[in-house]
Parts: sequence; C-alpha cells; structure tokens
Amino acid sequence: MRVFVTGASGFIGQAVVKELIGAGHQVTGLARSDNAFQRLVKLGAKAHAGSLHEPETLSAGAAGADGVIHLAFIHGPGDIPLGRRLGVILGGSPLGIVGRFGAAITAADRRAIDAMAGALKGSGRPLVTVFGTMGMAEGRTATEDDEPDPHSPGWMRSQTEAAVKAWAERGVRATVVRLAPSVHGDGDHGLVPRLIAAARKHKSAGYVGEGANRWSAVHRLDAAVLLRLALEAGQPGARYHGVAEEGVPFREIVQVIGQRLNLPAVSMTPNEAARRFSWLAPFAAYDNPASSQLTQERLGWRPTHPGLLADLDREAYFRA
Repeated sequence: MRVFVTGASGFIGQAVVKELIGAGHQVTGLARSDNAFQRLVKLGAKAHAGSLHEPETLSAGAAGADGVIHLAFIHGPGDIPLGRRLGVILGGSPLGIVGRFGAAITAADRRAIDAMAGALKGSGRPLVTVFGTMGMAEGRTATEDDEPDPHSPGWMRSQTEAAVKAWAERGVRATVVRLAPSVHGDGDHGLVPRLIAAARKHKSAGYVGEGANRWSAVHRLDAAVLLRLALEAGQPGARYHGVAEEGVPFREIVQVIGQRLNLPAVSMTPNEAARRFSWLAPFAAYDNPASSQLTQERLGWRPTHPGLLADLDREAYFRA
C-alpha cells in the first residue's frame, strides 16, 4: 500500500514509518523543512513538501496514496503563521489568548483533515487520525465506545472526532486512534519530559494532592503497530485506544523522576501546580484511566514493549 503520513519525521511518526516499511508498505511523509526531508529519506521513505497550513499540499499527498495516517499537529504558537498568530494575540482580552490559540490550532487540524479526506472521498481508502484519551471523562475507565467529555482538558482537540465520523459516512474508511497521554520511548519529548524539566527547574518533582490520579500509557513502538493495524483493517468510523497500561498513578511517575534526579517528590495544591506547570497543570491533575480491551479484540493488537515506569527508570530520559 502507498501510505501518506503527516508528522512522519516526529517522535511517533518515525516509528510509524519504520513499522509501515517493515510491513511492506511504501511511505511518503509530509516534510515542512529540509531536516524533516533528510530524516525521511534516511528512513527509506519519500518526502512530500508541505505543511498543515497549506491544504493543497495535503490534498495532493492524499490523492496519490492508497491510505493516510495523520499524525501532525500544531503544538505551540510558533507553529502558526505570523498573520494568524497576530490575529489570535490581538483578537480579544489577554486572558483569552490560550483559548484563542487552542481554537486556532483545532481549526487548522480540521482543515487538514478535510483536505486529505476530501481527496479520499468515495474511494473507501483509509484515513487514520490520532487524538488523546485526555479528551475523555475523568475518574472512570474510558472505552472506545465512549464519547469525548466537554469538561476534559483535551476536549478542544477531541471535537475533531466529529469530522472524522462525518467523513466515514462519505466513503472514506476514516478511523480514530486515541493515544494515551504518555507515549513513551527513546526520543520522547512529550508530557513526561516536561515534568522532568519542571522538576529540574523547581528542585523537586511535584504531584497534585495525593497524586492518586492516573495516566494511561503506551510505548511508541506499540503505538506504531496499532496505527498500522488501523490503516490495514480499521472499520469506518471506529475509534481505537492506543493504551497499553490503563492507569499509572501520577505519584508513581513523579517518584521515579525524583529518584532519578535525586530530588524530593512533593505534593502541591492546584494553585501551586498552575504556577509550576502552566498549561500542563490540568493534565497533571486529571484522572485519566483508559482501556484498550475492545481495540485488542477488534484489531488483534497486543502491546509487548516496556511499561512507562520501567521505561522511565533509564538514564536516557534524564540526559540534560
């Protein structure tokens, strides 16, 4: 199968490219820089110049493929074109900037999905997208059949699931893979490394309250296998969970970080967490267990790589 992958040169994307090529697929990755172009070539993939802000490049990439895996996402204001960034900054009260940036990022993702799905419309070709289990309800084990919760910290991004479902009704084999908040492994630069950086800065590793809230987790190599399976065998409109561990207590994550850095693990109030973690604070306090039982039954996926705490307790995570 000829597969077009956005975010192909990233942490998860590189693992997905290797997994696809190893399974006999031909991969073309979206590249928005020379560095990304070179990384893709070294992986054995072709590179397709473009970005999430150029829908025509996405349409072209999807049109020439037998299937698409959409991993790219705008993670910060610096990834937004200057004109739109200024519109967000100057578009209202300073207190609403975070919300306006979130809305702009979500809108860009929706345009990207529409551009690629439009090129696949009516063909039955697959489009696999990723969102997060952090868009699910707090305090209960989320399943693949659950809807996103508007009170969750990941709600804004999870709203795009509705777009995927709509395209599944228009002749696209569109599916969603909800990834755990910790997708870990060598090269991780996601949420856990941000916790490590905060611990170094504040000379302690912090959790909120008793730290009993749980994060689900998955190794990036297991996630890559799941994404391939969703591409090959996913059903239109289906939602799958990229979760190997249903719920790791946040306090235990923080304790490993503290031990590795020789720093105390301390409890914080929500206000203290907000000052320490900024936008990450709601995620750090959120109880987000999730199950992948239905995913494993429906796709035959079996995670085999180390769990989060075992993976985190390695020197590689703590090289400054």
